[in-house]
Amino acid sequence: MAELLLKHSFAAAFLLTVLSLTSSFTTVESSSFSQNLSPSSLGLNKPEKLSHLHFYFHDIVVGKNATAVRVAQARTTTASSPFGVVVVFDDPLTVSPDIGSEHVGEAQGIYAFASQTDSSLLVAYNFAFTEGKYNGSSLTVLGRNAVSSAVREMPVVGGSGTFRFARGYAEARTQSYDLKTGNTVVEYNVYVLHY
Repeated sequence: MAELLLKHSFAAAFLLTVLSLTSSFTTVESSSFSQNLSPSSLGLNKPEKLSHLHFYFHDIVVGKNATAVRVAQARTTTASSPFGVVVVFDDPLTVSPDIGSEHVGEAQGIYAFASQTDSSLLVAYNFAFTEGKYNGSSLTVLGRNAVSSAVREMPVVGGSGTFRFARGYAEARTQSYDLKTGNTVVEYNVYVLHY
C-alpha cells in the first residue's frame, strides 16, 4: 500500500511540475505580446496641434463616372424608405464645389441607411489626402449622419500619417443635391487635434 501511495505521489508531483513549467512558458510568451512604452518614443511629447481642413465631397451615384455604388438592399426597402441600403464609395474631395477644381483626395468607405423613419446614415470612411503637406495621410470618420439636417457633426476617431492619434469632428453641410439623380456635393469643415 505504501508503495502504491509513493507511486501516486511521484506521479502527482511530476504532473504538477509539468503544469507549472507549462504555465510559466505561457506567461513568458503572453508578456512579450505587449509592452508599455513612453509616449515620447512615438513623438507624443510635443504639444498637440489643432488643424482645420475645408473641402467638398462629391457623391456621384448616377452617371458615367459614378463614385458611389449600392452593394446591398433590404427586401423591405421601398421608394419612401431606403432603410437597409448599403453603399460603398470612393468620392473625390476638392477645394471648391466645382468638381473640376483642385483635387485634394478621396473619401473612401461605406454608408448605410440605418433609420426606418428618416434619412439617417451610419457612416464609416476615410478622408485619404493626396496633396500638400497631408499627402499620404488620412482621417477616419465613424458615426451618424442625419443627411436631412442642415448641419451634421460626426466624430473623427483616428488617422494615419500626419494625423496619427488624431481626434476631433467633421461638420458637414449639403451644398447641392440633385433630386433626379441623387448626386450630392457636401461641404466639410474638419477640426482635428493631432501631434
